[in-house]
This record gives sequence, structure tokens and C-alpha cells, in this order.
Amino acid sequence: MRAVVVEQWGGPENLVEREIPRPEPGLNEVLVRVHAAGVNPVDWKTRASGALIEWGAVPAVGWDVSGTIEAVGPGVGLFRPGDEVFGMPSFPRQAGAYAEYVVAPARHLAPKPASLTHVEAAALPLAALTAWQALVDTAGLRPGERVLVHAAAGGVGHLAVQIAKARGAYVIGTASAAKHDLVRRLGADEVIDYRAVRFEDAVSDIDVVLDGLGGETAERSLRVLRPGGRLITLPGPDDVPAAPDGVRVVWLLVEPDHSGLREISALVERGALKPVVDTVVPLAEAAKAHEIGEQGRTTGKIVLSVV
Repeated sequence: MRAVVVEQWGGPENLVEREIPRPEPGLNEVLVRVHAAGVNPVDWKTRASGALIEWGAVPAVGWDVSGTIEAVGPGVGLFRPGDEVFGMPSFPRQAGAYAEYVVAPARHLAPKPASLTHVEAAALPLAALTAWQALVDTAGLRPGERVLVHAAAGGVGHLAVQIAKARGAYVIGTASAAKHDLVRRLGADEVIDYRAVRFEDAVSDIDVVLDGLGGETAERSLRVLRPGGRLITLPGPDDVPAAPDGVRVVWLLVEPDHSGLREISALVERGALKPVVDTVVPLAEAAKAHEIGEQGRTTGKIVLSVV
């Protein structure tokens, strides 16, 4: 099968398409014929250094996947061949979603939302699960609470805005001025141009901050939280500010989550959640997808078309 692998750690030029053996599903696993694969910052960060991830013998890239069940291994009762699925298998272990086929634990997947194309569905798993696990599972977001979402037009951010709004929150997002209309259409009640004003001068009494930027943004976010507030930060464990009294600070690493995917799918099907796909490129041009992503100007998600 065709798959994109890392020849050596470094720049996007080290992503190459190769013919490698097609995997076979084991106990409680399924084989997925990949139609589309989402591209995430963790993809290019791990490609650059190999850090964080547990790699296989051949480093194959990617986690977000949407496709069709090709075969099921022993013990699987959840799916049958022909079922359309989406998910984020095996993270943070190697999945190899930039490929024609991927093997996944069955419960790392869920039925694909019927209203979405495979390209749209592939844009969801890692980013939407990150937002869901941060806002719902970790922060316990409640109706009426005030939420600040940094990078609200980005991959995680644009989904977090919609999820928070669906939970009944008052949502404030940060984004460049050119992206304000989009963030408002996604449901934000207020949008802050982070290039024009310091967000901590514009908002206060925030219950939950979702920070996908880290560094000084995380530190400054502590100033806008009210007592009992929660800061959920995503970039890395070495980038987590100390929590002052009365505030909870959590570094979150997303996990595969069958029930979370079903919740996300339910939001999609009732019209409360829609992924924004910025760019679609063919599998063979995965290096180009990484180059685009690393520029940091993407609105929503980049997706690889495999079929």
C-alpha cells in the first residue's frame, strides 16, 4: 500500500511516499480503507524531531482518519466491513493515517457522521476530541459560564467555539481581524483582535480559558480568570504556569475516545458543529500540507485526500 513515512527527522522534505506492507488487524482491531486523513500540528512537530510519540519500525505519520472498514479482527462486534468510520487511532502511539490503509483498535473509532464527507470527517477527530476533553471532560463547562478560546479560528479553536456554544456558554475568542467574521459565525459572542489589544485588558471574570498557544499567553490568561476558574493548556507539559490559589491549571494531551467521538458526531448531526476545511491536498503532497500548516495562518484544518 501507499503510505507517507519520515525518512529522517527534520523538515517537510523528509516526508516521502513509499510502498509498505498492508497491515492486518489483530485482536479487537479493524482495518480501515482510508479516504482522507487530517493534518495537525502534532504531525509536523513529531516529524521534526521524533519526540513525544512511540514510533514503529517504519515511522509512518498521521492520526486523523475517515474511511471504510475493510476487515475486522477477532473479537470485534462494533463494526462490520463496509461501515464508514472516523477517529484518531492509537495516539500517542504510531497510527500511520497518511496511508491507504490503517489498523486501529475498534473503540478508537466511531461511525462517521452521515452528513459529512470523508474530507470533512477527517478534519474532526484530534482537534474536536481535544476541545471536547478540555471543555467538557476536564473543565466541566456549565451553561452560562464565560469561556475564552485562544486562536479561535484555528484547528482546535474553531471547534472549541462551537462546542462551548452548544454547551450554553458565553464564548469569547481571540483571532486576527480578518478572521473575526468567521469566528462570530461559529457562535462567538465576542472576538478580540490579539494584534490590536492585549486580551487581558479586554476581558475579565472568565470561568474557563482554552489555551492552544502556551508561553506568555498561558501566563497572561491567569489574570482573566475569576476565583474557581480553569485554565486548560495544550502545547506541552513544560509550558504550564503555576496555578495561583483558587484556580485550576491543567495540561491536556488528547486521548482516543469512542464515546467522545459519538458526542461530537451527535453535535454534527444536529447542526451544532461543522469543521472548517482550509486546504485539501493529495496524499503524495503531504510535505506541502506540512509546509502550509507550519506557516501558522491556517483557518480550520488541512486534510489529505487519499481516495
